[in-house]
Amino acid sequence: MRDVLVIGAGIVGVSVALHLRRRGLDVLLADRGRPGHGTSFGNSGIIQREAVAPYAFPRAPLDLLAALARRGVDISYHPSALPATAGALLRYWWHSAPARHRRITAVYATLIAQSLAEHAPLVELAGAGDLVRKAGWLDAYRTPRRLAEAAARAEANARSYGVLSEAIDGAELARREPHLMEPMAGAIHWSDTWTIRDPAALVEAYAGAFEGLGGARATGEATGLAPRGAGWRLAVDGREESAEAVVVAAGPWSDGITRGLGYRLPLFVKRGYHMHYGTDPDRPLGNWLADLETGYLMAPMRAGIRLTTGAELARQTAPATPRQLAGAEKVARRLFPLGLRLDPAPWLGSRPCTVDMLPVIGPAPKHDKLWFAFGHGHQGLTLGPATGRLLAELMTGEKPYVDPAPFAATRFRA
Repeated sequence: MRDVLVIGAGIVGVSVALHLRRRGLDVLLADRGRPGHGTSFGNSGIIQREAVAPYAFPRAPLDLLAALARRGVDISYHPSALPATAGALLRYWWHSAPARHRRITAVYATLIAQSLAEHAPLVELAGAGDLVRKAGWLDAYRTPRRLAEAAARAEANARSYGVLSEAIDGAELARREPHLMEPMAGAIHWSDTWTIRDPAALVEAYAGAFEGLGGARATGEATGLAPRGAGWRLAVDGREESAEAVVVAAGPWSDGITRGLGYRLPLFVKRGYHMHYGTDPDRPLGNWLADLETGYLMAPMRAGIRLTTGAELARQTAPATPRQLAGAEKVARRLFPLGLRLDPAPWLGSRPCTVDMLPVIGPAPKHDKLWFAFGHGHQGLTLGPATGRLLAELMTGEKPYVDPAPFAATRFRA
């Protein structure tokens, strides 16, 4: 019998497994596919030290009307998904009220503040420094009003949370990105962040470090999780595995696993798309650049320029409807000379979200030696190693380096 089974080999599960293995535990990491090739594969590749405030539900009347009418490309939804998700979305809206969101941000920031410091030793251990770029990213704005609002938020975050940034005008943005084809009002340069040239490769490198330390991996569908005596059993591709403890870190699939054990946590998914594009070598994109007024981000990655979309509210298993990607591509091509599409089809993934925007990290309320690490929303890549350390400390009886209470599953009626 092993010490721990970790279900899920995305950035969170791999980070948990690696932290536990570094503490000497016998760990098996199980996933249906390669590490980092689920939800972790498709993100924008930013370790967002600046993202102290989680994404709130739109509350301004005009923003709500635009979302309901699906006029923009930043938010979309499937009407057929609303009956099943209405309760969760209503609670998400409730938690997004300004006063509640400020309290949530103060808690969320305790983990975000650790993101770079916790990635750094894993990057070194994994020999993955070639994947990391430490030049920040550009959050660009089309109108002076939106730029001024963003600059005010950045200044407030600097005062409250030590986030580093610089507001630049349109001329300076054009100097830094000379191949933009439309004038922009300016940008916030978030300088205290790292960008990743290939997010899946980073997760695979961390998984390789885990195996290099003697950790074990199993590939196949994980089924039949259940208590057995003083421990747990699980079938991976039909082969039975057992351990004293289990960690559920399966991202958007965690809800199905925990429901099988009697939990009803308020989880939902936001789907997102990406596509890679070629580029003219004489007209490169120099930095990660977001056009958040429209609802997309362009990232110069190994595979090409990755264009990522905003949020789509839909059933996780519903067929792809990449209208957001098509709309974002149309706008992005006016801003920057994107080349041909390089992928045979748009990538589609699901972000695992909670109604209060905080991840679930800690022991399961109803079972002994069952642990949760999921619900990181838009920030799985950012928070994976920070979550791994916190959960490993809780599991081994160490003093946690941040207060774990706000992330406990007991905050919900599980």
